Amino acid sequence: MIGRWVACALGMALMAWPLAKAGAQDNDHPLLHQVAAEVNPDALHATIGKLVGFGTRHSLSGNASKTRGIGAAQAWIKDSFAQIAQGCGGCLQIDTPSENFTGSRVPVSTAFMDVLAIQRGISDPNRVIIIAAHLDSRNSDAMDAVNDAPGADDDGSGVAAVMEAARILSKHKFPATLVYAVLTGEEQGLYGGTVLAHYARDHHWNVEADLNNDIVGNSRGGDGTVAADRVRVFSEGTRDLETEAEARGIRYNGGEIDSPSRNIARFMAVLGENYLSNFDVRLIYRTDRYGRGGDQVPLLAAGFPAVRVTEGAENYTREHQNVRRENGIDYGDVLDGVDFFYLAQVARLNIVTMAALAMAPAPPQVGISGAVTYDTTLNWLPVPGAASYRAWWRDSLDPNWTHGRMAGDATSIKLEHVNIDDWLFGVSSLSADGYESPVSFPGTSGAVGANLSARPAPK
Repeated sequence: MIGRWVACALGMALMAWPLAKAGAQDNDHPLLHQVAAEVNPDALHATIGKLVGFGTRHSLSGNASKTRGIGAAQAWIKDSFAQIAQGCGGCLQIDTPSENFTGSRVPVSTAFMDVLAIQRGISDPNRVIIIAAHLDSRNSDAMDAVNDAPGADDDGSGVAAVMEAARILSKHKFPATLVYAVLTGEEQGLYGGTVLAHYARDHHWNVEADLNNDIVGNSRGGDGTVAADRVRVFSEGTRDLETEAEARGIRYNGGEIDSPSRNIARFMAVLGENYLSNFDVRLIYRTDRYGRGGDQVPLLAAGFPAVRVTEGAENYTREHQNVRRENGIDYGDVLDGVDFFYLAQVARLNIVTMAALAMAPAPPQVGISGAVTYDTTLNWLPVPGAASYRAWWRDSLDPNWTHGRMAGDATSIKLEHVNIDDWLFGVSSLSADGYESPVSFPGTSGAVGANLSARPAPK
């Protein structure tokens, strides 16, 4: 009798609290398996080998030489994108935005140029997903633009992932636009990211995600830690660009760990679990490593969702070091320090994420109500291309979304006996073929996109 009562109670509980995989990917998509399988470690090796061959890629090394320095490397990247574009029937538009900067590491006004390859979406081209990495390198002296700075891992590895993404994803068509961005100026002051943020703003892009890959090719830390089975994804907790009213609402009602960037990171973790073997996506609740930065920061400052992807364990004897052997220790960011099978896993994560985001509808803008009641009501604005929606909720101590309920094609759902005081909520959108967006937290502070505080949200 007791056993029968427990079974009945459990069944009722599962109906009232429908559990779902932590994230937003119930459906298995052959396309995502396909693009992951196409990643080639040998291609990654060839790209980084070519970059190291330019000697230094310091931002101030100039463009006088065709074989050495940042100008030669930029020209090679542009030519490589052009070759990929030729193979896909001209599907890539190549642009080279440039701005002049001065700063503590740029004593004389200098032009900083990015190389962008833009793959236009076929039905929702203004919705943009970016993969980015910085081309420039440095050695022990941040101002040394003459001597070798191979930059194999920092950030030849990220550039190789960007080029591999372009090679693979350009073979397919997507509703949203994909941007492959190779930036210059990170080591001198995040200038490449600034140029990209300004370009996105000036072209009125609705950036859904910027995946900044910086130092993603080493699997063994300098302290001996082996991290070949994991990668770190850093994300901001609240939006860099938020109004005072949004900040007050977050302090009072919650949302400190539910920025659009944070939910992009959660989305990546679910995809990693579903499409990569023995590879953990570790969510780090920081904008970047402690006291450090990357080219995602200017994107965040402009209001765009962005994350930093970084290897699981860094080796500081290889970062920002002259190539040398000292006291029995090898220093310098050389090609031998890159684990290309590890880098291939990181590239797969990025490529699967870009494809999944581009195939799915945009995340909805969500409103919420339910104070002084026993239920919670979520409502949202219709999303172009969405065939259905899913409501999500989780305990405030859970890092990932744990409960989900389908809402069909409606634009609201009432979750009976799910108290608004006890849970955190969100909504995702789904395409007709089951591609699902990241979860969007209620309110403008949780909506994915730039400068959304100016847009109307559901009441």
